[in-house]
Formats: sequence, structure tokens, C-alpha cells
Amino acid sequence: MTGPACKRRIRRKTDEMVFEKPQGLIDVTQRKPATRPALRLAGFAVAAGLAAGPAASETLESALAKAYGGNPQLNSSRANVRATDEGVAIAKSGYRPTVSVEADIGAQYFEGKFGTSGSGAASAAGAGAVAGAVATGGAGVTRFTTLPSGAGVTVNQTLFNGFQTDNNTRRAESNVYSQRESLRSTEMTVLYSGVTSYMNVLSNTATLELNRNNVEVLEEQLRQTRDRFNVGEVTRTDVAQAEARLAGARSQVSVAESNLRTSIGTYRQNIGVEPRQLAPGRPLDRYVPKNLDSAIAIGLQEHPQILSALHAVDAAEAQVKVLEGILYPTVSLQGAVRQAFDQQLPGYNAVTASIVGRVSIPLYQGGQEYAQIRQQKEVVGQTRIQADLVRDQVRAQVVDFWGRLEAAKAQVIAAQAQVQANEVALNGVREEARVGQRTTLDVLNAQQELLNARVNLITAQRDRVIYSYGVVQAIGRLTVRYTAVPVAAYSAKVHYDQVKDLWYGVRSPDGR
Repeated sequence: MTGPACKRRIRRKTDEMVFEKPQGLIDVTQRKPATRPALRLAGFAVAAGLAAGPAASETLESALAKAYGGNPQLNSSRANVRATDEGVAIAKSGYRPTVSVEADIGAQYFEGKFGTSGSGAASAAGAGAVAGAVATGGAGVTRFTTLPSGAGVTVNQTLFNGFQTDNNTRRAESNVYSQRESLRSTEMTVLYSGVTSYMNVLSNTATLELNRNNVEVLEEQLRQTRDRFNVGEVTRTDVAQAEARLAGARSQVSVAESNLRTSIGTYRQNIGVEPRQLAPGRPLDRYVPKNLDSAIAIGLQEHPQILSALHAVDAAEAQVKVLEGILYPTVSLQGAVRQAFDQQLPGYNAVTASIVGRVSIPLYQGGQEYAQIRQQKEVVGQTRIQADLVRDQVRAQVVDFWGRLEAAKAQVIAAQAQVQANEVALNGVREEARVGQRTTLDVLNAQQELLNARVNLITAQRDRVIYSYGVVQAIGRLTVRYTAVPVAAYSAKVHYDQVKDLWYGVRSPDGR
């Protein structure tokens, strides 16, 4: 079959990836079960051109919006940032007083004598204090039962602790900023994975259709070769070559079906839904810098991994100050009020109040604090080295993706020229074979070369889109802010502002 109904045309545009055939859609569910196993994907169809309406197709941007809103990895990172926000409230608690309320009640029995030695007046007063409230037995033995009880409030306020609270707050804030940048890095990773899985489904679907079309062409080629063999125009060798090539083509269909199944599973993992009617993907060229030097400069300045590492350095330095604060004096103030009943004798009722200032000066605690300070200073040095390492990694990643994008652009142009040349060559070989100037093997080889060229073009078009997003990711801008993803951006600052100054409450701002 060489008519228009079975031809697949693949053309290149500079701003989009197009897998085109006259019918507009490639439905991978409608296959011939007698010739090959069907790829059972309920209701799954992938757009192969521009014929599908925008309302019926899943675009790359809408797929990324689903990944942005529901990807478990991204939601987990957001929860981690919210948990880190609470570290600021925890650190600020050092500025605030601690208040405790205590109460006690018990029972106490007394049996004994009030002696007459010593001050007679005091003994008489003690005896008189219990005269009407207790029973006095023989020989001057006094017995009574009391219920001692009381309640009080104690307030403690730290006035100075070597600036530990200040530095703990600084460290907590640096950790928050670092986690925000890590969240942005996770967002870029999720979006890039979504782009890759989206384009893999498109390219693997187109590759599968090319291989299935190749099987149909080879089946027709085998039929014609057998007819020519029956009339003596070709030999049994020609028939065997056609059969072998058809068997190999069917094997390639099985491989292509397996690759498509794998890409669909990855798509479901990254996007969260099954792929249905995917529209062509477009490169993100508008956010790709004009040259490599500009890309490197932007990456070194804006990439979230670098910024996260720098905030980690700030947090480590603040921790050194916290540990040094342990060597400073501590000044605190304590106030207490207590109401007591029946503490010693029946009818006892007293209110006590106190306010006490305390100063604690550490002199020597075995050298532990000094070792911790030295240890943390080494951690600071390590985090600085790690920041330099991240810079080198970002630079290498920018150069890597930039080179891949440039190569993909060149490969698209070369692959398109290769397809056009192979189409002309195949038509010529077929015409020459009809007049006996070419063998069946020549025709089969030309057909295979055209198939390979078309697959190469599909791969180059896929890479063209993926690596444009890769460059934007490498410079640190693959976020919903810079892409046309139709979704409201998540703001980590909202939760931070809600909890950073809370004095009490066990419910999180979302109601949990």
C-alpha cells in the first residue's frame, strides 16, 4: 500500500513538534488483532497534528499544571517548608516568658505534745493556736488532722542569655529561606520530568505508528514479491529477504509498544493522570538566553540550589554564635505568688509573693562547649565548600543542556533533509526495481533507511522541546512564574507569615 491513506508525513516547524497524518489523530487502540497484539489503552489517543481542537486536546502547559498541583514529591516538599516555618516560632519563644500554675492538696495527721521547755509564752501560744480546732487527750497529748493545700503561679523571664535567642532566630530564618529554595528546585525538577514524560509519550506514539505503517508496507511488499516469484520474475531468495525484513519489523513494533507503555506509566507518575489526546509540545525558546555566557551568568545568580547552599552557610554561622552564647552569663527574673491553707496547723491561711533575679556565670563544664564551637566552625567551612561545589555543578549543567539544545536544533534540520532525500531515493529504487535495475533487497534497504530517518526526526523534535526546557531549568527559571502554566502559584510566604509570631495554638493554619 503506497497510496495517501497509508503515508505518514512528518514535517518540522521551528516553534513546535508536529507528528502529522491526513486523519489528524493517531488512535493506538484500533489495530488488527489477527496480525499483532493490540495495545489496550482505553480511550487513549495522541494528537498527531494540528487538526485536533484545543478543547479536545491536553496541552503541555495544562499537563504541567496538573503536575504542579498534585505531584506527591512537590506536595511533600511544600509540607517540609511549612514544618520548617515553625522553627522560627520555636526560636522566638526564647524572647517570651514561661508561665506555670501549680496546685496541691493532701491530708496530714498530727499527734504529740507541745512542750513547756524554752519560752513559756511561745508554748502557750502554740497550744492556744489549736485550742478550739483540735482534740486534746490525756497527759497533754494533742491530736489533729489537716488538709494542707495551695495554689500558685510562677513566671520566668530570661533577660539575657548570651544572644542565643537572637542567633537561634537568625538560624531558623536562614533554614526557612534555604528550604524555600529547595522547594523551588523540586518544582523545577517536577516540571522538567513532566515535560520529558509528555514528549516521550508523543514521540513513542509516533514511532509506534511509523513501525506499524512499516509492517503494512512490508506485508504488501512481501505479497508483491511472492506474486513475482510465482511468475518467475524473482527468486526464492528475494521472498526470504522480504519475509525476514517483515519479521524484524514486527519485532520492532513490539519494542515500540513496550516503550510506549513505559512512557505512559511514567507520564501517570509525573502528571497524575493517564495521557489522552496530547497536543504537540512547543519549545520554551522565549526564556532561553541569547548566548551561553548569559545563561551561565543567570544560572550562577538565580539557581535555587546555589541560593539554598548560601542560606545553609548563614544558618551554620548563626549556629556558631548560638554555641558561643553558652559561655556568656545568663540573667533571668522569676516572680511567684502562692496561696496556702493548713500547711502546719488547722486554720493556717497565708499568701506569699516573691520576685527573684538570678545571674548564672558558667566557669568550666569539662570543655564540652569549646569542642562544640570548634566542631560547628568546621561545619561552616564544609557548607561554604559545598556552595562552591554547587556553583560548579550548575555551571556544568547549563553548558551541558546548552550543547544538547544546539545539537537538537541541528539534528532537526539534518533529519528533515534526510527524510526528504530518503523519500526521493525510495521512490527511485521502487521504479528501478520494476524495470529490473534494482533487487528486492535494494527496495527493502531503502524502505528501512526512510523509516530510520523518520524515527531520527521524531527523536530530534522531541529533544528540541525537552532540551529547551532543560536550559531554562539549568538557569533556575523553570517555574510557573516563567512558564505559561495555567495555575495559581504556591506562595510559601503565606504560611510563614501566619505562624512566625504565634504565641499559642495547636491547630495549623489549614485547620489541622
